[in-house]
Amino acid sequence: MTAPTTATDVNQPSLEHAPKAGRRLSLPVLMLIIAGALALTSIVRLITGADGITNVSQMSTALQLAVPIGLAGLGGLWAERAGVVNIGLEGMMILGTWFGAWAGFQWGPWTGVLVGLIGGCLGGLLHAIVTVTFNVNHIVSGVAINILALGATRYLAPLAFEGHQGGSAKQSPAVESLGHFTVPGLSDWLTDLNAKGWFFVSDIAGLLGGLVTNVSWLTLIAVALIPGTWWILWRTPFGLRLRSCGENPVAAESLGVNVYKYKYLAVIISGGLAGLGGVFLSIVANPFYLEGQTSGRGYIGLAAMIFGNWMPGGLAIGAGLFGYTDSLNLRGGSTNVHALLLLGALLLVIGAIWLAIRKKYVQAAVTLVVGALVFAWYAGTNEVPSQVVAATPYVVTLVVLALSAQRLRMPKADGMPYRKGQGK
Repeated sequence: MTAPTTATDVNQPSLEHAPKAGRRLSLPVLMLIIAGALALTSIVRLITGADGITNVSQMSTALQLAVPIGLAGLGGLWAERAGVVNIGLEGMMILGTWFGAWAGFQWGPWTGVLVGLIGGCLGGLLHAIVTVTFNVNHIVSGVAINILALGATRYLAPLAFEGHQGGSAKQSPAVESLGHFTVPGLSDWLTDLNAKGWFFVSDIAGLLGGLVTNVSWLTLIAVALIPGTWWILWRTPFGLRLRSCGENPVAAESLGVNVYKYKYLAVIISGGLAGLGGVFLSIVANPFYLEGQTSGRGYIGLAAMIFGNWMPGGLAIGAGLFGYTDSLNLRGGSTNVHALLLLGALLLVIGAIWLAIRKKYVQAAVTLVVGALVFAWYAGTNEVPSQVVAATPYVVTLVVLALSAQRLRMPKADGMPYRKGQGK
């Protein structure tokens, strides 16, 4: 009989215990890809004259729209890294919007932030009880939470908001602003540089200008949560234990990890982050709660998380992409989307060349044909219908997920039922 292998201390992160990740891009390669995409966008801007696609106001709006998507995606990442699929992010965001506005108009915006976060945590706690303790299918539980959150807020809104100035059955009274900040000097300089229309340099100035102009304090917190999540989950013993629950909970249990505890913590944190995204919508993006305010952003956050391959950095890029396409609805949508048709055609041609180099000739031919059709659409029209502009964020979501599907690697035990002691 073979003697059992001695387990080293699970408190120490090591390559032996860390799950093997999928192939990842190094930081220099990733920065090179981003720079290339920005240069290509600059070329399209110069050809089409659509200066709005990279100006400061466009980027500032994109950042504001990306924050709730990114927070929802971070919530999904925490839950799924512990092995729990969280389709209920939309419902937890809804709870965050309602609780944040309800507390915010009575006791101030920062109280609203805290209460909205707690509201999302309650949704996460419910999801954890149902999935972790009672082993209900994660998808079923998440869908049920989405329906329950929508119904509960519809019932509570008239009771809480009617009779107050500016309140109604579907809208809360106005909430005081959290405040914004602009980096003095730097913001004006970047705005002036962006206005010059220079190749690449002005586009970088527009991107950076959007990050330092009229930024909410809650945006700053949300951005800080990206590296914070990475550090906690990949550089601490707590994060190692939590991720082990999503890769192999039986092995984690054999090393002394309380799998139930870590799954509960992860899902509650997940709900809190989604709730914080809801708070952003009802206090920062709009200074009031409004029924239907989330508009599916919880699902798009889940898509951003998948696009990012369950990693915080990739998630941030995905959220930024979806936020940018969503911002096209608000600022010169038809003109900008028409210009981006040319960008899409160029990207498809580059993709076809890359596939051909890798000897995937059939895929390369299909990609090239699609690129030619997109270019024909661009060349044969001067604008795109408003319906296409409105659908752009969702179309981009589907296209990006389809193109990135081949490189994805989800946690091995994600969504799988687990019972304590099942490995004995």
